[in-house]
Amino acid sequence: MPLAPGTQLGPYEIVAPLGAGGMGEVYRARDTRLDRTVAIKILPAQFSSDPIRKQRFEREAKTISSLNHPHICVLHDIGHQDGADYLVMECVEGETLTKRLEKGPLPFDQALNTARKSPRHWTKPIAVAWCTAI
Repeated sequence: MPLAPGTQLGPYEIVAPLGAGGMGEVYRARDTRLDRTVAIKILPAQFSSDPIRKQRFEREAKTISSLNHPHICVLHDIGHQDGADYLVMECVEGETLTKRLEKGPLPFDQALNTARKSPRHWTKPIAVAWCTAI
């Protein structure tokens, strides 16, 4: 069940939904203690009762917290409330590729420039993840 704006999860106030996927929902929220914007990923109650999904979610939290790289979001906190587990992460602003492509294809030079940057930008985070046995 989606969370309404104003819903409190511990010290975090839900502002708006950001997206949803196979492992739950992601919301923009406000950290009321530090007055900052965060992203909260929620494993809904129906998944929290599934030991395999809960284990995956916990492994994701441990993995994120063990990595330190500019291209990997920072995990600030974890929590549990009303049967739902949640991760509190750095909120990274920007347009998603899906949203950008809704406007039409990227111009060739922009697509080429993005492709050239991608390996350089992702090589280190992937290497960091592999070196930590993820």
